[in-house]
Amino acid sequence: MAKVDIATLDPAKTVVVATGNAHKVTEIEAILAPLMPGVSFYALGELGDFPDPVENGDTFTQNAIIKAEAALEQTGFAAVADDSGLVVDALSGEPGIMSARWTGVHGDDQRNNEKLMREMENVPEEERTARFHSSVVLIQADGTVICGEGDCEGTIGREPRGTNGFGYDPLFWPTDTPGRTMAELEPAEKNAISHRAHALADLARQLA
Repeated sequence: MAKVDIATLDPAKTVVVATGNAHKVTEIEAILAPLMPGVSFYALGELGDFPDPVENGDTFTQNAIIKAEAALEQTGFAAVADDSGLVVDALSGEPGIMSARWTGVHGDDQRNNEKLMREMENVPEEERTARFHSSVVLIQADGTVICGEGDCEGTIGREPRGTNGFGYDPLFWPTDTPGRTMAELEPAEKNAISHRAHALADLARQLA
């Protein structure tokens, strides 16, 4: 990722997104930029190599705030961060905030999905409800905190399907796209119904 010299940026017209994912920056910018005219959005990784904060919150919102506060402190710019995960009703809300590291290794999608299939093996169809949840936080330079929340409802399948997306997408059947898993959707289709899109829309309503 190409670096941008922080010294050349106007703090009043800059928002840093606490991620190294360029696609996430594009998604966030598309929704928030019309409400923040003249503001430019940059991934945190474009502005320097900063250590990841310890995400020790008890909720998605708390972890999003931790990431946004760290980005604000590291750069001096207003910051956006999100935290998201899968909430399964039959598992009392697990994996929840531990979604990415449910099996102890961060981002091991295959092991996480294998564990989810094992845990859900004997759960009947009518009890396989779940949702992806996202909390998106904007902390302005003056410390004002605005939080948006969003869900994508669905059910958990019995075997993976599809090659798009990541994480638990191959096992998640969104209510909004009957007959297809999240991993069978094109990126534009996924973005239109995703938990992050709903959370960003919620945040945008508050900004408006």
